[in-house]
Amino acid sequence: MPILGSIIKKAFELRNLPMEKQRSKFDPVAAQRKELKKLLRKAQFTAIGEHYKFSRILDLPDFEEAFKKTVAMHDYQSMYKRWWYRALNGETYVTWPGKVKYFALSSGTSDASSKYIPVTDDMLKGIKQATLRQLVSATKYNFPLDFYEKGILMIGGSTHLQYNGTYYEGDLSGITAGNIPFWFQHFYKPGRRISKTSDWGTKLKEMVKNAPTWDIGILVGVPAWVQILLEKIIAEYNLQSIHDIWPNLKVYVHSGVSFKPYVKSFEKLMAKPLMYNESYLASEGYVAFQNRIDGEGMEMVLDNGIYYEFVPFNSDNFDEEGNLREQATALSIGNVELGKEYALLMTTNAGAWRYLLGDTIKFVDKKRSEIIITGRTKHYISICGEHLSQENMNRAVELMQEDLDVEVKEFTVAGIRHGSLFAHRWYLGTDDAIDPEIAKQKIDGHLKNLNDDYRVERMEAIKDLFVKVLPAQVFYDYMKEKGKEGSANKFPRVLKNSRLDEWDEYLKKRGFA
Repeated sequence: MPILGSIIKKAFELRNLPMEKQRSKFDPVAAQRKELKKLLRKAQFTAIGEHYKFSRILDLPDFEEAFKKTVAMHDYQSMYKRWWYRALNGETYVTWPGKVKYFALSSGTSDASSKYIPVTDDMLKGIKQATLRQLVSATKYNFPLDFYEKGILMIGGSTHLQYNGTYYEGDLSGITAGNIPFWFQHFYKPGRRISKTSDWGTKLKEMVKNAPTWDIGILVGVPAWVQILLEKIIAEYNLQSIHDIWPNLKVYVHSGVSFKPYVKSFEKLMAKPLMYNESYLASEGYVAFQNRIDGEGMEMVLDNGIYYEFVPFNSDNFDEEGNLREQATALSIGNVELGKEYALLMTTNAGAWRYLLGDTIKFVDKKRSEIIITGRTKHYISICGEHLSQENMNRAVELMQEDLDVEVKEFTVAGIRHGSLFAHRWYLGTDDAIDPEIAKQKIDGHLKNLNDDYRVERMEAIKDLFVKVLPAQVFYDYMKEKGKEGSANKFPRVLKNSRLDEWDEYLKKRGFA
């Protein structure tokens, strides 16, 4: 009998029971009001707290509404230029008590330059608590005892941090690695030495080399890079599937990007079905994780140091480039509606205040506060009113793959002028032979069914679609050239302005113009 597995599972079950009882009585509205009050109280004597008079807000009966009326909404640029640059220069008590010791470097998928996101001890504690909740939820899946003794391979960024005189900077996974509980070190792969490697190519080779020595039960990482690793291992050891070397692999935890376009590719690498589990860990905090076997979405973590607001993602609140309008309206969790698209605002224990995360979400279950990620505020196309979302794009590609029995490993889309009207340009990354004209017809047809606005504009203003089929490696090489290979980096689903120019120039250089 696996003694260690038995102990771990029992500990998880004992932790899970009271948590589930609490969830059954959980009130999202009350929990969020409580979190906001705690955040305001703790930050009232910081520079931002004194500027917006948090102490006065706390004294008001409806402090939640007063907070919304008083504190401005921020995107990254406004938050950084007004406040965070001061913390970066070593100033204390700027947007959160004490000195910020860590800054997570994040470029997301919208901007080329790195963002410096403050990471506080309170935030790290919250991430640890949310991660433990997700691990504890594994007891619902009725895995055998020995599964709890298997390795967990986490394919993240380098855990090496750069010290810049007053703070440490690096990938969030590197910052959190130093806060991994001691008991977790036994399961954590690829281990400290390989995890410190900053070069993705070197890290990839090391993981392939060590793969036969690991007994992996859970995989964690961004789909594109996990898929590359699995393909390399299968090729290196001449395997039929990844289960030939990791027979106990049962779970894949993905984050940050819709997994649906990748499912077909992943299934070809497996001999046994995997359980796919989604988590939502941003550089600004742990937002949600999948907490039910049959759940469509992820349950938001509403009592762990983050207060959320939801901005309806429409033309009243956002301009054509996906920027917040000055008079945008934000809702509390009690006022959201099922099936409507919202942009997330976060107020956090790392000193983000009414901060636009840049992701768009939909609620699929209000009672359980379950959401799905639908895209990015700047990763949609509406050059003539077609309102094409990332969710639409992912679904169209997924359906096209099913129609043609092909794998598309990456794709991106651009809206362009075409004569006096407009067109969409699609780039598909695949190793299969795909006829661009047939792919165009399939994608176009599915989008017309998925999106009424697109169907109308396709008849009026969108004159044509252009599809270019490229080797998948072209996408990976572009990311490498931009210094965005591996880690949590994702290829942007929509290219606009200078990014589209850079992509076109890159393709010309590679002979794919």
